[in-house]
This record gives sequence, C-alpha cells and structure tokens, in this order.
Amino acid sequence: MGTELVDAPPALVLESVSKSYGDVVAASSLGLRAAPGELLTLIGPSGCGKSTVLRLVAGLERPDAGTIEIGGQVVAGARGWQPPERRRAGLVFQDHALFPHLSVHDNVGFGLDRLSRRDRSARIGEVLDLVRMGSLASRFPHELSGGEQQRVALARALAPRPVVMLLDEPFSSLDENLRAQVRADTVAVLRETGTTALLVTHDQTEALSTGDRVVVIRDGAIEQADTPQRVFESPATRFVASFMGEADFLPANVHDALLTCEIGVVSTVPGWADCDVDVDVVLRPHEVALAADPASSARVVAVEYHGAFVLHTVSLGSGRTLRSWQPHSVRHPVGTTVSASVAAGITPTLLVGDLAVTSPPPR
Repeated sequence: MGTELVDAPPALVLESVSKSYGDVVAASSLGLRAAPGELLTLIGPSGCGKSTVLRLVAGLERPDAGTIEIGGQVVAGARGWQPPERRRAGLVFQDHALFPHLSVHDNVGFGLDRLSRRDRSARIGEVLDLVRMGSLASRFPHELSGGEQQRVALARALAPRPVVMLLDEPFSSLDENLRAQVRADTVAVLRETGTTALLVTHDQTEALSTGDRVVVIRDGAIEQADTPQRVFESPATRFVASFMGEADFLPANVHDALLTCEIGVVSTVPGWADCDVDVDVVLRPHEVALAADPASSARVVAVEYHGAFVLHTVSLGSGRTLRSWQPHSVRHPVGTTVSASVAAGITPTLLVGDLAVTSPPPR
C-alpha cells in the first residue's frame, strides 16, 4: 500500500461502535479506519464479533452506539441511518448467495437497475472479464464449480463500484488448493480496482498473507490492528501471540539489560540497564534452535513430520515444554537429550502480565 493511500481521507471509519445481543457483547467501542485501496483482514475466535463488524458496516445490523462512515458519508450514528442498498458497500458471503434462477450475466447485473440498458450491459461485461468469467455469462450457478461461483459473487459485488468490499469467510467452503488460487485471484482483482476491503477469516495464514493490516478481535474488542509482520513478530498481548501462530511462554528475568530464562541467556535488551524485572518471554518454534547434548536435562518428547520441516516438542527440566521447527534433514528422535537456545538475530517479545512491553515497567 503506497504512502498516497495512507495520506488520503479514509474510505471507512468506525468510531466507538458498540453492539450487544442481550448480555453478549459483539462489538465494544470499536475504532477502525481503512484507507482507500487498503485490504484489512479481520480474525479472531468463533463468536468474537468479526462477522458482526461486517454486518454493521453493511447495514444488516444497527449499532447500539458509535458512528460508521463510508466514503466520508455517515451511514450509521446519531446523525442518520442509511439502509444497505444506499451504503456503497459490496458484500460477498461464504455460500456465494447467487440467485439460482438467474444466469451469471443477470446475477452480476442484479444491482445495476439504475443504469441504462447499454451501460448496464457494458458494466456486466467489464467485471466478468475482470474475474475471467466472460465466456460463462450465459450459464446458471448450478453449472459452475465452487471457484467459479465465487468469482461471480465477487463480480456482482464489484459491479456497482462500491467504496468498500466486505468479504465474510468467502473461501472457507473451497478445498485447500482451490482456496489458495481463488484467494490470490480475488486479491489481485481488489488490487487492480483499488477497492478497499474487509476480509473476515478464521485462517491465520490467510490473514497474514492477504491483508495490508491484520485486525485481531477478541470478545468484541480489537486486541491489535497492525501490519502482518508486527502482529506476528511483535504481538501486543499474550492472546495475540498465542492466537496468531504457535507460541510458548517461559518465565524470564531482565537484569542489567540481559534477558535470561530456563534455557539460558536469550538476548540483550537495550534500554533496560539497571533493571531487575520478571517477565515472560514469547518463543515461536522457528525461533528455537536445538542441539544434541547428553548432559542436558531437556528431552525430546514428540516429533511431528511436516514435509519440509519437523516439529520437535521438548520437555525442559522444569517440566515446561518448548517447540522447535527444524529442517526436514534434522531430526532428534524421541528421548534425545538436547540443549535449546534462541536462534541468532531473534528479538523475542516480552510480556508483563498479558501485555507486551518494549520498555521497563515503572518502578
């Protein structure tokens, strides 16, 4: 995403948006902005509120409080309410929601009634060509594969030129290989058209590989909204660290800028001089190096072959476990005593309580 998008007025704004269903809080004072052309991926556990965010933006639900703006226009809030058809928001569902009695051509043209017949036909042809479905315009949904149906759903949502596209787990019903291809094609179309998009997913890899920013939601609140790299490498909370990939947590201590835990000296911590602070250190499996060591009290207790990599689970002397990814050519059989260390160049995340810290806590 270029700098010009960051400096442009936001395509979507949520300010202090809240929504509850009885005693269940689905959205709690949410604040979020999306720049023109930005792709945000929303992820969190089932029932965390991520799909509710899409429904609130689409106008399928009314917020209990707060304001929603699309393209600079207030669509929900104290100053007014706009129904879904007036929001300039496209919506793509998991089940595609195509009209079974309409052809591909007529499905795509369903929301273009305000255009002249000539302009409507031209726009339908344009978006079908964009998703490479022009040759199948006369077919009906039941004559299409799952991936083709998804392309038609995307074309239909793009046809009215929405300011923001909302995609609710659109690839989850497809098999793994097809899902990757359709996802790549969808992202390419969104990039080509410069369309702002919110993509709800339950797949951590999809969230990290697709979004310009990843929005991690828990219990109706945003835990972290940041670049994929920072969400994975610099998680803001213990929850984000564990939810966005495999992570182990070891008690550690920072003393005079030296971080030490059960496996030894982990790293130096610049800016922590003259400190003596207990923390937890977050270690992901790819950050943990192993070496056979007959004198060590740590022992390999499980080995999982994953093709290119092998996951080793190590029981430390304290009884805590630590996981380590190793290349497929490196295997330490179950029962092997090993020494564990942090791979060179890694700056692990430190937690005080459930929050990540980058500077010493106040004394």
